[in-house]
Amino acid sequence: MVQLPDRVSRLEELAYDLWWSWTPDARNVFRTLDYPLWRLTAHNPVRMLQLMAAETIAQAAQNLTWVAQYDRAIARLDSARAAEHTWCADKCHPVGGRSIAYFSAEFALHQSLPIYAGGLGVLAGDHCKEASDLGVPLIGIGFMYPQGYFHQSLSPEGWQEEIYEKLNWADAPIEPAITPSGKPCVTAVPLGNRTVLVAVWRVRVGRVKLYLLDTDLEENAPWDRELSARLYGGDRETRVQQEIILGVGGVRVLKAMGSEPAVYHLNEGHAAFVVLQRIRDFCEKGWSFDAALEEVRRTTVFTTHTPVPAGHDAFPFHMVEHHLSGAWGDLGAYRERFLALGHYDNGSGPMFNMTALALRTAASVNGVSQLHGEVTKQMWQPMWPGTRYEDLPVKALTNGVHVPTWMSGEIDRLLKKYLGEDWLDHHDDAAFCERVNDIPDAELWAARQSLRAFLFDFIRERAREQWTERAAPSRVVAAGTMFDQNTLTLGFARRFTGYKRPELIFSDPDRLARILNAPGRGVQIVFAGKAHPADEGGKHHLQRIYRRSLDPKFGGRVAFVEGYDLHVAHFLVQGCDVWLNNPRKPLEASGTSGMKAAINGTPNLSIGDGWWAEAYNGRNGWLIEGQADPNDHGAQDWADAQAIYDLLEHQLVPTFYDRDAQGIPRKWVEFVRESIRTVLPQFSARRMVKEYVERMYLPTVNAGSASVQP
Repeated sequence: MVQLPDRVSRLEELAYDLWWSWTPDARNVFRTLDYPLWRLTAHNPVRMLQLMAAETIAQAAQNLTWVAQYDRAIARLDSARAAEHTWCADKCHPVGGRSIAYFSAEFALHQSLPIYAGGLGVLAGDHCKEASDLGVPLIGIGFMYPQGYFHQSLSPEGWQEEIYEKLNWADAPIEPAITPSGKPCVTAVPLGNRTVLVAVWRVRVGRVKLYLLDTDLEENAPWDRELSARLYGGDRETRVQQEIILGVGGVRVLKAMGSEPAVYHLNEGHAAFVVLQRIRDFCEKGWSFDAALEEVRRTTVFTTHTPVPAGHDAFPFHMVEHHLSGAWGDLGAYRERFLALGHYDNGSGPMFNMTALALRTAASVNGVSQLHGEVTKQMWQPMWPGTRYEDLPVKALTNGVHVPTWMSGEIDRLLKKYLGEDWLDHHDDAAFCERVNDIPDAELWAARQSLRAFLFDFIRERAREQWTERAAPSRVVAAGTMFDQNTLTLGFARRFTGYKRPELIFSDPDRLARILNAPGRGVQIVFAGKAHPADEGGKHHLQRIYRRSLDPKFGGRVAFVEGYDLHVAHFLVQGCDVWLNNPRKPLEASGTSGMKAAINGTPNLSIGDGWWAEAYNGRNGWLIEGQADPNDHGAQDWADAQAIYDLLEHQLVPTFYDRDAQGIPRKWVEFVRESIRTVLPQFSARRMVKEYVERMYLPTVNAGSASVQP
């Protein structure tokens, strides 16, 4: 690490707090310090300080303009950490200074910390960031995956290749978690007939602390060191052990760090073993099992994201019993009662189901969109026999996205100009966002033109890098180098799996070719995304789309951008003209990529599933409504594909290319404006986290002590 001059001695502290990543003042400190190095390190200030020449920082410390920028960033960081003048300072006092523990298997905060796979992690990361902005006393608990999720590369034939690279710890914004006694936090987790040691890393996220668990310690056996190596890696046996470490180990870490949370929030069923350790802790204080269970239930919140039974983790009872054999403590006499909490038969025989465990041990349960709330009720209704459907204890709390993270600089500048410099403080207020209507067409269209240009610059730069590294002409063509900067561009970027129907738009390739290649009114489509390493069907979808990008029939108007991550996602959601989403309804629980696109003025072309079922109003995008028997997948796919073609031919293409004398597509700009105006307040993480506080956290705290005494 470069030696920092005393005048800017807190620059390292700023680099290690990911608050900088969504704060323009702080981001510009590093961007203007050494722009080539900023680009070279993929916007990683920690890595920058590892590589930076001492003369560079010494010169910067003499630059009054840069130092003033640094001072502003440090002052804002201190204010963010203090959380003195935040929404939660007024609303959260019933928590009594105690925290909310937020457990998740993945967190997506920045590309320099690749411990995320997709939507669940992005949601968790956005939740943490917004909690920091609002002053919510949140503590995240997750895994420090040394190999993270895989890096994607494609073979010359378009087959996904998974590359795992061990993280260079010195380049990551992490530091050892230090206990109140001043020692690095290491806790022991009983696993089967052995004990696994877990080290803890801390990530600073402004006001929020994130603790990451790591089993890669010399004291552990080689196979135990690998338990936290990869996100969603290994077989079912590995998965259940990971989940025991996350749940049991996470509770032990909080205790070691001196935290006594008021509420435990389980983000998906992966963390449900939290309740085992908590019940054990109460029983060892002399509580009865029933009293302990009731207290755990009163203080637990559970969010489910999965709308299909097969997506919920379930394990054979013998496997769970084996790996929990050392975890019971004083609970041994209640082993059968605890295992019964996870008992569920989804049609393939009784299993220990992690979602069933969470549902039975949480006072508040929610799905992540209005539609998903109903799907969750229907799926899990047998859990509450004798309860009327309308009384089932499942709420709907729709996801949102962290606006400062995903908003482009171009749209931000317009909003500051016409809504005020402080627009971010009010962006979840629908009435306030009516001012978006004041933005002139010409300025809004110019911003959208710039964002598309940035996307194509990025695509060309990526293609140039691929040519330099692998010199494969087909790969360069597939990367989008033949794209035209003034052509209507659709984006499809998400996990590649069957229910998302990534190939749907190719159902009638001849008709699609005519749409893409229409003289003077063409269309182009950019794809990006990864298939899960074990999802062979998803890999075949991806490979076939890659082959389409090389098909002369489509005239170079189909592209696949490999290596999808948060960095790539920013360019796509901001730069595409339309966001395409065509899952098989009702299998999209929420979906957040379309929200990120919409707040940047990229309207959605989507099935009425997940969040879009709530957002679509006829003026902020387009609804895909193929008329067919939904139980006949082939017929429904064909009908939805025809609906997409019809919308493109008769609505999107004419609207986009209908320009006035000033070259502005006035009707198109209305869709852009309406997309921003309606989605910004309703689908922001600010609205979402406020709802969690008001509807989930505070009612849990206000419920008081358990009615059943120890």
